Formats: sequence, C-alpha cells, structure tokens
Amino acid sequence: MRNLSSSLDLPGAGAARPLRGNSFVPQGYPDPAMPAPVSSLEQLKRQPRQPGEASFFYYDPHFQLNSAKVLPGEYFVSRDEMAIVTVLGSCIAACLWDRFMRIGGMNHFMLPDGDSSDVSGRYGSYAMELLINEMLKLGARRESMQAKIFGGAQVMANFTTMNVGERNTSFVTEYLQTERIPIVSEDVLDIYPRKVVFFPSTGKAMVKRLAHAHPEALVQQEISRGSAAAVARNTAGGSVDLF
Repeated sequence: MRNLSSSLDLPGAGAARPLRGNSFVPQGYPDPAMPAPVSSLEQLKRQPRQPGEASFFYYDPHFQLNSAKVLPGEYFVSRDEMAIVTVLGSCIAACLWDRFMRIGGMNHFMLPDGDSSDVSGRYGSYAMELLINEMLKLGARRESMQAKIFGGAQVMANFTTMNVGERNTSFVTEYLQTERIPIVSEDVLDIYPRKVVFFPSTGKAMVKRLAHAHPEALVQQEISRGSAAAVARNTAGGSVDLF
C-alpha cells in the first residue's frame, strides 16, 4: 500500500507553541504529545449512529487496530487511533484530516450528483457536505483540513461511455478546490480497484491496488451497497502504497 502523509502549516494563525522542528501548533489546539483516544470495539458497536454513518466494526489483526468498514454511500469520522477501510472501483473515497485537531474522516460516493429529491451519501455533493459537517461537529476546523482522494477507476471496458470514474474524480477535485481544502495526495483513475485504509488520528492512508478476476462483481457490489468484505474476497494481489 502507498503512504500519503503530509503537513499543513497555517500562516497567520496567531500565537503558537512548538510542535517539532520548525513547525508550530496554533493556540486552542490539543497538545500533540497527547496520544489519540482509543475506543473499545464494544463501545464502537454500541454507540448510536447517524443515517449514512458506517456501522460495521471489527478488529484488524494486521494493523492491530479496531476498524470501521465504509460501504458505498456511507461515511465515518473519528479522532480515535483506529482504521477506516473501504474498497473502491469507479467510486471515490475522500479522506479529510485536520492536522492540528487530529480528526479524520472518509466517505464513499458512487456518482457526482443525482435527482434533487434524492438526498443520499451515494452522491458526491451530499457526501462531501456530510463529511465536512460531521468533522466540524467533532471539533475540526475547515481552515486546517487537507484531503487525500482515491478511486475513480475504469473497472469495466463497457463503462467507457459513462466515464463514471472520470466524472467522480473531476467532481471531487473541483469541489475541494471550491471549498479551499488542499488535496495533498491522490491515487485515482487507471483500471484497478483499490482497497483504502485511512488512519484518522495521523492522516496517513494505505492503498492496495487489487487484481480482480471478476470486475462485474465489484461493480454490482458498489451498485447494491454490498459488503466491502465480499468485494475483498473477490480480489487478490497488488502492491501496498503508503500515502
């Protein structure tokens, strides 16, 4: 998986205290030396969830972390030391992170927009608004958010006329530019499905490009909001990159 990690300095943010080296933390932000909180798996499972919020949690023995699985149309935001996981074809996952508040979140949308009467996380405009608002509710600040974007693959040859992956990628790029949220890393387009693991307390992301034997199954999983675990079982191979 590829590693996307980068920093964001806020000029003119007022008084600051040293972080590391020449970096500073503005007043009013948490002490960076404090460890990220850790919720138990049972706490994650018992906590009431909003419509569209990911609700499947499990322990990942590889990362030795509790993990949230984000399905198509869902999102998840946290400040915990944990992992947020999804599997993508032509869909896009936007991962937002506030470096100073150490709050991060991920969404997974299928199309740029839909019918105005259909307010759903399946569509990019609503999915992005929902993700940003939920991060703000948890204490993140818009001016210190940065983004990493993944997905938008052309996983089936006969999908070329629809250009779903390209449309999704163009949408999220333009949306973030309009919102003045910098994209610090991306792994988009191409023809490969991807498994994305995002760590909300550090802003790091890991991406594995998947060699899929049955692309139709992946597309159907995305369309039907199928289980990301089922998608993963139908995929194999690929390198791991850290972002």
